[in-house]
Amino acid sequence: MPTIIYIEDNGTEHEVDVPVGTSVMQGAVNHLVPGIEGDCGGLCACGTCHVYVPDAWRALCGEADELEQGMLEFAYDVNDSSRLSCQIDVTEEMEGMRVQMPARQY
Repeated sequence: MPTIIYIEDNGTEHEVDVPVGTSVMQGAVNHLVPGIEGDCGGLCACGTCHVYVPDAWRALCGEADELEQGMLEFAYDVNDSSRLSCQIDVTEEMEGMRVQMPARQY
């Protein structure tokens, strides 16, 4: 089970073991990681699971599809590394992946 490291805007880190096939969002929600809301339950319909994926990990996360890109238009402080964590399924290769959360989700 890969460990994903969720980093709050204030620098607080949360190391969470997330089962392969589970979304990065669901891993955070299951472990009550503050900063990832996941209001829509992972349906790519709210944008409250916005994270920043560092360059070193982006290739493993795949590309954001059109629906995700559209939802990101409503997220706070979006940049080139922005993704919705509900759209990233954890793989074994993601062991140690770090994702940074924005200052807020709304």
